[in-house]
Amino acid sequence: MTKLKYSLFSALALIFIFQTTACKSAKDTVESGAKATEAVPMPQAADTGKLENNLLWKISGNGLAKSSYLYGTIHMIGAEDFFLPDGTMTAMDEADRVVFEIDMADMTDMSAMMGIMDKAFMKDNLSLKDLLSAEDFKLVEDHFQEMGLPIFFLQRIKPMFLTVFTSGDMKPGDMESGKIKSYEFEFMEMAKNGSKETAGLETIDFQLSVFDSIPYQDQADMLMDGIKNGGSDTDSFKEIVKIYKEQNLTKMLEMTLSEEGGLSEYDDLLLNQRNKNWIPQMRKMMTENVNFFAVGAGHLPGDEGVINLLREAGYSVKPFSSKGI
Repeated sequence: MTKLKYSLFSALALIFIFQTTACKSAKDTVESGAKATEAVPMPQAADTGKLENNLLWKISGNGLAKSSYLYGTIHMIGAEDFFLPDGTMTAMDEADRVVFEIDMADMTDMSAMMGIMDKAFMKDNLSLKDLLSAEDFKLVEDHFQEMGLPIFFLQRIKPMFLTVFTSGDMKPGDMESGKIKSYEFEFMEMAKNGSKETAGLETIDFQLSVFDSIPYQDQADMLMDGIKNGGSDTDSFKEIVKIYKEQNLTKMLEMTLSEEGGLSEYDDLLLNQRNKNWIPQMRKMMTENVNFFAVGAGHLPGDEGVINLLREAGYSVKPFSSKGI
């Protein structure tokens, strides 16, 4: 369950939850960028055999005329926990293009989003009633009714969309009210204010197809697990936020790999294979522009993480700060 909170699912939940919500302005973040980056210096790695504790990395070498940058995001975080590590605004200013897992310009195009909403529903007219016992369905119904979301509008949605709202930490309207922030939306607003190009490493259609690669019954079971264990899941999410603020990518990976059940059997589908797919695209993009790549932090560490894959491809990937590497 904990992996869900910083995986593609929390980002994709925006398709359903925020389809009619305009991107909240990041003007205050941009204007206070220098202060934010200075307030969070780059931590040091506790173990020389592990990645340095840093969310922002500089990619150079291997014939590149100019360096690009790689940033590990957490897709949703409480506004009080949102921060920008030192060097973030410098890297953003140098970038010609901001690249996300999926192009955030598509996520904020309401006409385009409405056109793909049907893909958020389970196939073959399945509903949660077909996947859950009457008792469990009542628990789900009561849970979302308390949040002001009638189950009538939700029961055909792929269960993984709904699981992001099982811990009690995230509720519809939290983004619009400013209680919850999205690093992707914040970076998208910075790109817009800086007249920068945006792009995506994947399409919305591809990410939605991942839901169909995970059996609906497994998704429904994870939804029930989240509702029945909401308190412990909240604690897990708080632990992830703590690790994220420490910029400890290695510990984040260890926490992910220590999980049993849930999404753990889909690690290759959700992380490893997608990481491998991104490298050729990143290589091409880096020959064209200075890029600021912003992807989920869980994709960066590990033998099959983006940092190591880029290094294996011949690039130098080092922690970056405004004070230099």
